[in-house]
Amino acid sequence: MSINPPNVYDKLKALGITLPTVAAPAAAYVPFVQTGNLVFLSGHLAKKDGKVIVGQLGKTMTTEEGKAATRAIAIDLMGTLHAAVGDLNKVKRIVKLMSLVNSTSDFTEHHLVTNGASELLGEVFGDAGRHARSAFGVAQIPLGACVEIELIAEIG
Repeated sequence: MSINPPNVYDKLKALGITLPTVAAPAAAYVPFVQTGNLVFLSGHLAKKDGKVIVGQLGKTMTTEEGKAATRAIAIDLMGTLHAAVGDLNKVKRIVKLMSLVNSTSDFTEHHLVTNGASELLGEVFGDAGRHARSAFGVAQIPLGACVEIELIAEIG
């Protein structure tokens, strides 16, 4: 007996998540590139209500606020991934995230900030959402954003 895997869009609906449309690039790049079965998404900045969330972890933002920002980025990333592949149910695996956290030199919770994105991707995609990851502290991010994340996915 075969069981159909859960539909990603049903999961998003149950979570009350509506995917955004792809934002126009702010510089000389494209939002995504596919090569073979891999899709590379350009870095996405943390936004709320269409405006960049400006701040520095360890100075003007808490870890919990940063975690909420990375969850918002994950939603934007899924919107871009949907635009790239046409159907999120084609995602075989979220392969890797790279998270850049605008932080003070003594801030050490980049991994906890990035969990906001990682946990949501796991919730939406199940085991296929479990991924490799890097989380870095950086001195600044474009437009003063608190976090930027890029994603690599494998399409089946």
